[in-house]
Amino acid sequence: MKADFNAEMEEILGRGKRLKVLLHSCCAPCSSHCISVLAPHADVTVFYYNPNIYPQSEYMRRKQEQIRLLDSAFPGVDFIDGDYDVESFYDAVKGYENCPEGGERCAKCFELRLAKTAELARERGYDCFATTLTVSPHKNSAVINAIGKGLAPSSGVDFLPSDFKKKDGYKHSLQLSSLYGLYRQNYCGCEFSRERLKPNDN
Repeated sequence: MKADFNAEMEEILGRGKRLKVLLHSCCAPCSSHCISVLAPHADVTVFYYNPNIYPQSEYMRRKQEQIRLLDSAFPGVDFIDGDYDVESFYDAVKGYENCPEGGERCAKCFELRLAKTAELARERGYDCFATTLTVSPHKNSAVINAIGKGLAPSSGVDFLPSDFKKKDGYKHSLQLSSLYGLYRQNYCGCEFSRERLKPNDN
């Protein structure tokens, strides 16, 4: 039976306890819908950690859009700025540079970012960690959730499963992007995805 990660998330959020969630965010457009889902049930902190983004000017533009969205739409949501440690990304994907989009290179990148999120969640006492990555129709939610759940035992912090694209989540992110005039990038982030430019691949 195929896992329903959205139903898992809704069941956890519906238990009545207001959770403290560290939400890894890949960008403002994707986070817009995810925060709107989580914020009524949880105290959300956005962790912007994306050392994969190339070039640095693109990284800075996306980060500033993330901050602007929070200031405009979600003033009660805290923001943590992760390091732009690009070498950690290249180390993580070494040997996988030529993999197709959505393949093993992407999984290594997901693992890098989620591991950092889990580590910070443990250090700062969050109830769980999550990611906006599952809102994209171009990303494999099963792979992302497997990575997150796999990191939970060693980190000592629960992973909040999700499939934010469900129930028109991606469509809602497009609507919110339009509402707040958000910059929507035309490639996922890394130099390898940039070489294969696909419209709105994030």
